Amino acid sequence: MGIFGRKNDATDTTTTAPAAVNPDLAALTGEYTIDPSHSTLGFVARHAMVTNVKGKFNDFTGALHLDGTDPAASTASIDVKMDSIDTGSADRDGHLKSADFFKTEEFPQMTFRSTKAEALGGDDYRITGDLTILGVTRTLTIDLEFNGAAKDPFGNERVGFEGKAEILRSEWGLTWNAALETGGVLVSDRIKLNFDISAVKNA
Repeated sequence: MGIFGRKNDATDTTTTAPAAVNPDLAALTGEYTIDPSHSTLGFVARHAMVTNVKGKFNDFTGALHLDGTDPAASTASIDVKMDSIDTGSADRDGHLKSADFFKTEEFPQMTFRSTKAEALGGDDYRITGDLTILGVTRTLTIDLEFNGAAKDPFGNERVGFEGKAEILRSEWGLTWNAALETGGVLVSDRIKLNFDISAVKNA
């Protein structure tokens, strides 16, 4: 059973007592801090219409409030330092930090603040919230899979999630591009986002 719980579609007509909360889920309810050393915020962009370029952000902080008894009360927030972008190429990273793209000197931070949490069934969930880039805030929906909970060798209570989403970068004002002689453009408008999140329960 997943972190946000599931609805039981079967209706018990023999009793009016409320359903008991799964004790495992109730135990996971609390405040968590995202562990950046065991988490990844990544993205994939189509380059020159023929291949994918992958990147990530190396410097970020985040927090989760998980509620095993009331999924809608769960929240997530992430702050990303845009200067930490890493695509494996110093020249490309420099271009992404420039005025053509993220303008990191003027807009040093990207943020996400959740506004809604949903259980989709099984270990699948959906988080909707406000993503702010270049001072522009638009809605982002992230599909999540709950990977489980465990106590690590150091006594930390951890939860893990994998997530994915897609955005059109132009909706946040990221419009730079270059035309190709063979048709098409150098950088895709559609960007795939992927998340691997490990979070530690606060003491």
